[in-house]
Order: sequence, then structure tokens, then C-alpha cells
Amino acid sequence: MLNKAIELDAADPLARFRERFDLPDGVIYLDGNSLGALPKSTRERLAQVVDAEWGRDLIRSWNTADWIGMPQRVGGKIAPLIGACPHEVIACDSVSVNLAKLIGAALHMRPGRTVVLSEPGNFPTDIYMVQGSPAEQRLAARDRIVDALDENVALLMLTHVHYKTGAMFDMAALTEAAHAAGALVLWDLSHSGGAVPVDLGACNADMAVGCGYKYLNGGPGAPAYAFVAERHHAALVNPISGWMGHAAPFAFSDEYAPAPGVSRLLAGTPPVLAMAALECGVELMAEIGIEPLVAKSRALSEFFRAAMAEHCPGLECVSPADPALRGSQLSYRHLEAYALSQALIARGVIGDFRAPDVLRLGFAPAYVGFADCARAIEALAEVLASGAWQREEFRQRAAVT
Repeated sequence: MLNKAIELDAADPLARFRERFDLPDGVIYLDGNSLGALPKSTRERLAQVVDAEWGRDLIRSWNTADWIGMPQRVGGKIAPLIGACPHEVIACDSVSVNLAKLIGAALHMRPGRTVVLSEPGNFPTDIYMVQGSPAEQRLAARDRIVDALDENVALLMLTHVHYKTGAMFDMAALTEAAHAAGALVLWDLSHSGGAVPVDLGACNADMAVGCGYKYLNGGPGAPAYAFVAERHHAALVNPISGWMGHAAPFAFSDEYAPAPGVSRLLAGTPPVLAMAALECGVELMAEIGIEPLVAKSRALSEFFRAAMAEHCPGLECVSPADPALRGSQLSYRHLEAYALSQALIARGVIGDFRAPDVLRLGFAPAYVGFADCARAIEALAEVLASGAWQREEFRQRAAVT
């Protein structure tokens, strides 16, 4: 297994990009689907922002360094990775806040309709944002979503790649079905952007949100992004009408007037340091290109899936077998998955756990290699065979799992 992996790494056209990341020695990092690794360029860029732009130029940098234009500029660089036009994407706030904005916008665009339809087991923040909105929540199982679309549904809101299993929805088909029922569609791309093929334009998608700190490597708590198709810009209403979303914020008017296009989705002042870090990660992903990233992602996960079936046959894979139907991860069920994940971390293999019983392993194609996968499986096989995961220290739940 390891020899084959080393051969695959030698032939990998993306292998050279691993050196562009600051990865610690002795660690196999399979959790980039939760927090991406640090691009080396980010450290230098942040030093520049802190020392020169903030430290030397102070408030002048809103103009001289174009801090004020960062949300639009970074959003425009994300756009090609998700099949959107640059003027349809803006980097701002968090996924949760952007969901709240777009749920409110969708309800405004569909007067008389009160239901937001999603699935049980969607990522919690997506469901919580519905529960905190004026909408009526409706949940339907994956195979019943189309049946649940009716004249009361204002918005179908789904996560493209499921955070726990990696199962991927057919974006085009479900968008078409929602439109046929008169509803809008909001896609959460948090586990998609930068790792799986997404073409919002070709799918005729209405709205989307996405995460900046997973496959885009923007750093912990990096700004998120939001997409709204151009055809909806004139009707777009942001329920969080902050001053940065104003058409002329420095006119300091008492009356709110929305900025044109997706810029009206802004609310508060952009977080300049975080936005600068995100821009570095996005530029690196854009340099690699989405097609090579997708090809490498699928090759890695297929190698891992086949080797796991041979060397760790006792673990049940709960991710779809077809790589075209899943995200850049594989998830395995084990009654003591948390302890198993901790035993692996103690051996330098970092994945993560999702309650109640899922060991989740991600394959960030920009820096994960085939030999990483082989060594991770060797470590997992040893942990299972030895029963090392049964040690009490591995059972103690930390605040973050």
C-alpha cells in the first residue's frame, strides 16, 4: 500500500503545492474539511498588513490599500471556484449571518409563502437560522424533498455536501424542482467550495453561502461568502441593513438606501486582517484551479476507500461509494469513534469526530498526499488491532470534537 502511494505521489501534478503550506513535521492532516492548513504566503501578507498598512499608514489604508474594497475583491476571486460571476459573490460575515440575511431576502422575494424547506440532520446552524427567522420550518428526508415542495415553500435550503457523511445533492435537479414549485433555492457550499465541482450559474442557482476556513484555507473563523444570482439583485433586500451595505456609507444619511448588487449584503466594517488571510488562501486555490483540485480529491478518496476496505474491513463507511456523489471526505461508523479519533491524533493522524458515532477523514487536495493516506490507514489498523482506543484518556470529551 505505501509503495503504491509513494508512486502516486511521484506522479501527482499537484504535489509541488504541498510546499506552499506550513504543515508541521510528523503530522498527517486529514481535517482540512474542518480547518484548512496555513498557506505560507499568509504569514508574510499579514505582517505587511499589520506593519505597513495598519502600523505605518493607519486609517489611510482604507483608501491606499483598498481595505474598503476587500469584500468585493475577495468575493470576485472566489467566484470562479463556484461557477459564479465576480459581481455575484461577496466575502463577508459568517455562514450563519449570511444564512440569516438570505433567508430573510428569500421570504421578501416570495410574499405569501412562509415555509423554508430543509432536511433533518442538516448542519445545525442552517436549521437554527430558520428557527430564528419569521419562517415556518419544514424538514423532509432526502428522498422526499421534491414531494415536500408546494405552494407554501418560499425557500429550499440545503447543504450541497453533507457535513457528516459527505453525501452530495444533485444541485441542478433540486434547483429545477424548486423553481417548478415557485420556490427559491439557497445552497450551503461550506463543504464544497474548493474541493468539488460547483457551477451555480449552470445550475440556475438563486443564492448560496460558503465557508472561508475549510478548503479555501482562510484561517480559523475566516470570513464567509455569499452569492446571489444577478437576476435577483434588484429585488434583494438585506434584513441586516448595516451602514457598509448603504449605497453611500460615508454620506452618513439617516435614511437607508441599499448599495447596488451583492454589496448590499454587507453590514458592518470588514475585518481587514481576517479578509487579508482569506485572500491568500483563495488566491492559492485559484492558482491551482478547481478541475485539478477535484481530480486529486477523488483520486485520494478512492485510494483511501479501497485501502480501508482491505486493511480496516471492520469499519462501516457511511459515505457514498461513488466519488462523484460525495465530497472530499470519507466517514466511518464506530461505536467509540471519538476515542478512535483521539487515539489517531496521539499518533499524529488528525481527523475528527461527529456525534454520535462518526470518524471523519478529509482530503484537502492541495496538500494531502497518497502516502499520507497510506500511513493514516496503517495507524488506524494498528489502533484497532491493539485496542489502544480503549484507554481512558482517549474517552475524555474535549469542548471541540
